[in-house]
Amino acid sequence: MRIVFWVALLTFVADQISKYFVVHWLNLAQRLAIDVYPPFLNLRMAWNYGVNFGLFAEDNHLTRWVLITVALVISLAVFWWVSRETPNTLGRISAGLLVGGALGNVIDRIIYGAVADFLNMSCCGFNNPFSFNIADIAVFVGAVGLVLFTSGETDQNPS
Repeated sequence: MRIVFWVALLTFVADQISKYFVVHWLNLAQRLAIDVYPPFLNLRMAWNYGVNFGLFAEDNHLTRWVLITVALVISLAVFWWVSRETPNTLGRISAGLLVGGALGNVIDRIIYGAVADFLNMSCCGFNNPFSFNIADIAVFVGAVGLVLFTSGETDQNPS
């Protein structure tokens, strides 16, 4: 469980530091857009009131608290599952990524009322209209990793 805890903590801290830096220090909340290395990397401020790609994006308190509750329940369920099943190291790293990312977005919903998304990447004639953040990447990679690296294989020496 130490691996899960430390990966979750590092993911959470990296996510929150990046959001503070971009939203407040670079003042993206007011500037709305900064071209870093167009079209490959741009900063585009987007407040996501829903889930991925703005699904269920209703700006109301009920949706906000339902999404917070769902993320907390999923995080607790992943911790519980990992403590009982002891997946291999890649499975535990994946669990930590998922939990750290989910909790990073929970904090955004509590503080801002929405998730701060700001990374925007396009390439090769494709103009991506969506923004995301480090927590979103961690949740996605963690979820894929849990599927790929926890297919019944467990470590005999969990940490």
